[in-house]
Amino acid sequence: MHLKAYQRGPTPPRRRRKPSLVLAGYSRSVAAFQNQQLSTLQRLVRRLLPLHPAQLIVLGFALAIGVGTALLMLPVARNGDGGASLLEALFTATSAVCVTGLITVDTPVFWSGFGQVVILVLIQVGGFGVMSFGTLLGVLTARRLGLRSKMLAAAETKSTGFGDVRRVLLGVFIITLLVEVTLALVLMLRFLLGYGYSPGEALWHGVFHSISAFNNAGFALYSDNLIGFVSDPWVCLPIAAAVIIGGLGFPVLFELRREFRTPKFWSMHTKLVLLGSATLLAGGTVFLTAAEWTNPATLGALPPGERVLGGFFQSTITRTAGFNSIDISQMHPVSWLGMDILMFIGGGPAGTAGGLKITTFAVLFFIMATELRGGTAVNIFGKRLSRAVHRQAITVVLLAIALITASTMFLMLITDFGQEQILFEVVSAFATVGLSTGITAGMPPAGQVVLILLMFIGRLGPVTLGTALALRSRPIMYEYPKERPLIG
Repeated sequence: MHLKAYQRGPTPPRRRRKPSLVLAGYSRSVAAFQNQQLSTLQRLVRRLLPLHPAQLIVLGFALAIGVGTALLMLPVARNGDGGASLLEALFTATSAVCVTGLITVDTPVFWSGFGQVVILVLIQVGGFGVMSFGTLLGVLTARRLGLRSKMLAAAETKSTGFGDVRRVLLGVFIITLLVEVTLALVLMLRFLLGYGYSPGEALWHGVFHSISAFNNAGFALYSDNLIGFVSDPWVCLPIAAAVIIGGLGFPVLFELRREFRTPKFWSMHTKLVLLGSATLLAGGTVFLTAAEWTNPATLGALPPGERVLGGFFQSTITRTAGFNSIDISQMHPVSWLGMDILMFIGGGPAGTAGGLKITTFAVLFFIMATELRGGTAVNIFGKRLSRAVHRQAITVVLLAIALITASTMFLMLITDFGQEQILFEVVSAFATVGLSTGITAGMPPAGQVVLILLMFIGRLGPVTLGTALALRSRPIMYEYPKERPLIG
């Protein structure tokens, strides 16, 4: 055996692997492990997170409200000792992110400078859109956008396709910045020259009310909101202009910028929003001015010209924002009912306005007019309306009416306030307007939670429901036989 081993000769030494090959093999092993972990993480995220963009938008707004609530609960956010309670912070954060303006505490008295800055940031993020804001940051810092980011931004901004998301977001950013800066400068000069504010104070008040106005939020740095400026056109008219611009919606603003001098090329959407906005502004001004003309607690004590200014400002604000230049609690009940209608209709889609949107009710109006004329197809401005839009508009309105009715009845059971006041608060919360008859702060905790849910649903409900209805169309391979029930 030794001889055989000797005849075989010595065993050749093992060839040592080069260090570079060893490192390459190690790197491949690490990369494979990381890819496996990443795929596991991706599968977990896909299981935990919903895939529908509308659901992710809801999660984004909820996360923003949660962060805002945590910041507002900090002791530094409140004037005096201790921090705000959970309900106070949650209500304010929800109202700011949902650009509503309802409050349970006095903004300039209760919140410190830090708290007011937090509220202002929440208003800006909520008005722009949480997902759109995040996507905009990606546009400004990176050259490429993922498909998920494009889907989310397209769902919030109502873009016509994924390819134009970057252009739409940059356009929204430019318009927002231009309007807010212009209004802030106008208000700053007015506060500085007309009211003797210090330069820093005038700048802060101008910036705060500019962002609050364009985003249709209605938060103010005065305990009586803007009642002290009811006769000042240099404050009321610029704020009303910003509210109107924000309430038209960005698609309309984009189209007006491109085709301002050629109205015949305007889309059906733009024509409906402009015609509806003008009609509601004029009709609301006449109605509120006439209803409150002799009321000494609102417009009756003002000169005739200032009464018209107050009526126009309140008509403008009622459909979208939550400012008030007259005492809402002292208005006639018939004025409350008329304002309920204006708040419920709201402004234009894909903007900062609230309500169920002008286009929704315009579609219902033309459906009714076509049915009364005995027509077979709904034609608007020379274009035929899709039947899918009929069903979407009817569904959204009926669901909103059901939610408002149920909430009103529930609040009537747990509070002692009158039906007119409760209905006003419910519609104001759902339409994210923010006007109040003064009973919000007096609501029990359960009632304030209901208003929080209404603000959240009102801000996101039309967007998510409209997107879901548009994406749920499925081809049907069969039809049932027709039959008509008796109507009326």
